[in-house]
Amino acid sequence: MSSLHTGGCHCGHLRYQFSGPLQDIAHCHCSICRRVSGGIVTTWITVPASTFKWLAAEPAQYASSESCVRYFCPTCGAQIALITQLSPESIDLTIATFDHPENAPADRHIWTDSRLPWLHLDEHLPGEAEEKI
Repeated sequence: MSSLHTGGCHCGHLRYQFSGPLQDIAHCHCSICRRVSGGIVTTWITVPASTFKWLAAEPAQYASSESCVRYFCPTCGAQIALITQLSPESIDLTIATFDHPENAPADRHIWTDSRLPWLHLDEHLPGEAEEKI
């Protein structure tokens, strides 16, 4: 599916859009995603930064590692995006903040060495011990 996609945070303070196909979607099992989101897994899509723009307000940001900055709503706290120095030409967006997340199923797992042993989610998808950029 290739078109214009939109999303935003829970309270509506932040809104965004990007264009392009819904591909390169991964369930991330890293401990950092768990701790910053409060969830057991975070599903991300990687899109070209050139197709992305904030529509309403500017997000707060947090450097969660030496190479990664995460963007979130300063009002409701929803985690929306991250940019890594390992791939600065792209931006990762949380599928949960899409207006239509049902259109964006994951195609793989990343950071599977950190996966919680009791979690069984989309086990038919391939996995990577770390993310391969």
